[in-house]
Amino acid sequence: MRPGWDEYFAHLTDEVATRATCDRGRSGCVVVQDKRIVATGYVGAPPGLPHCDDIGHLLKKVVEDDGTVRQHCVRTIHAEQNAICQAAKYGLSLRGATLYCRMEPCRVCAMLIISVGIVRVVARRRYHAAQDTRDMFQAAGVELVVLEECLEQYENQ
Repeated sequence: MRPGWDEYFAHLTDEVATRATCDRGRSGCVVVQDKRIVATGYVGAPPGLPHCDDIGHLLKKVVEDDGTVRQHCVRTIHAEQNAICQAAKYGLSLRGATLYCRMEPCRVCAMLIISVGIVRVVARRRYHAAQDTRDMFQAAGVELVVLEECLEQYENQ
């Protein structure tokens, strides 16, 4: 059966994710305007810097409000950030675009998404720390669609 547009572009994020260079969260992002891909991004170190797959992770502990301690790799930038940077590098406006990603964006990605004028985000799954994102998107008028009502899980989360 032929997929709808959201399913089609969400599926393409998996292919983009194959370029990711951090095995903790191989994630991809596709940004679309008028049903055309204008930018892609994947988890990885900034150009010219070493990748997790080559030299290992740079993990930092993050303590949640409830006391839960999580590990976060800070060597890489997120797929959403890379897609936004790619668009900026080539002078492409993302105003009015839809962003497709594996899980709800983190708080920093959400701020960037709002700032560049993306109006719709389609995430495959929920993210454990996305309440700030949901609140900001609602306040800014960014539509958030989650395709699967389950939490994205990955190793050493």
